[in-house]
Amino acid sequence: MLGWGFPPNVSGGLDTHVGEMFDGLRARGVDIDLVLPAEYAPDEREGIYGVPTGEGDIITRIGRLSSAFAERAEDADIVHTHDWFGYGPGSRAKSNADVEWVTTFHSLSSDRNLDPPKREVETERRIVERCDHLLAVSELTARRVKEQYGGSPEVIYNGFSKCETTGRDLKAELDIDGNMLFFVGRHTDQKGISHLVYAMEKLCRDDVTLVVGGSGHLTEQLKKFADLLDVEDQIEWVGYVPEEALGDYYASADLFISPSLSEPFGITITEALSAGTRVVATESGVSEVLPEDCVIEVDPSSDSIADGIDYGLSLEGPPEYDPVTWEDVVDDTIEFYERIADE
Repeated sequence: MLGWGFPPNVSGGLDTHVGEMFDGLRARGVDIDLVLPAEYAPDEREGIYGVPTGEGDIITRIGRLSSAFAERAEDADIVHTHDWFGYGPGSRAKSNADVEWVTTFHSLSSDRNLDPPKREVETERRIVERCDHLLAVSELTARRVKEQYGGSPEVIYNGFSKCETTGRDLKAELDIDGNMLFFVGRHTDQKGISHLVYAMEKLCRDDVTLVVGGSGHLTEQLKKFADLLDVEDQIEWVGYVPEEALGDYYASADLFISPSLSEPFGITITEALSAGTRVVATESGVSEVLPEDCVIEVDPSSDSIADGIDYGLSLEGPPEYDPVTWEDVVDDTIEFYERIADE
């Protein structure tokens, strides 16, 4: 298997998925080697191989992974890559050995970018054309792969992530008198944070404070936007949220808000639910495996998000649902591996 990050060195849901799958597959007796960039690989973990990727752009660094990945694949039955960055290593392994090549799409470049880089788009197209087996983390993602590239991935959903809580009252620590909304994620166009900031103005309520976790290239622009809308006093920008504090942020909030323009699955939604916090969210893959009334679904617009927040704050008690466990995901993946190996 090829990954990029590994808990606790994660930058998104893909890294969490790879970490859970590696541990789960090994626990079930699957002989799995995981190749990662050395800078994100955990120290002294059996079966994990860190490859120095050095300096240079992302394509150059991926190129340095390819030879090491292909070399480890020589004795494998299956190679499993993820998203567009797996094309070079997976393609080289496929050329060098008699293996079945599997790729999981966690998102597409068009999900992450308003103007997708042409190189990423073309690489995704090549994966669909050359890879033996395609997987997707939701029907939503599978449909987009089919619409954009003509592929037909099978769906194996992500597991639901849980956050541990310690009892910290972040609302009190931040001196919030009233309702607390929480968002955490990268500050990029994909996450739709500008619509959420604008929704604070549309709410016309002085009993609501938005706590924004995370950072990114849009952070300063978003702060200026909040100032322009005269809602800067209702927003707390807390920056990076350590993993050990994340559960307490979710649990302290009255609502978690996911305003993404595209959310192929939505691990933060599952984290918020695990802390007993209601969620207002735009369309997401995780909603496919949740009861209809579990998440308050809104459009990626400030008016719709504001209406969803108003409604969400009127509800009482945590939502009820049955989570997809990572054990379920491991079971489904092993069943998939066995089927393609037999074929």
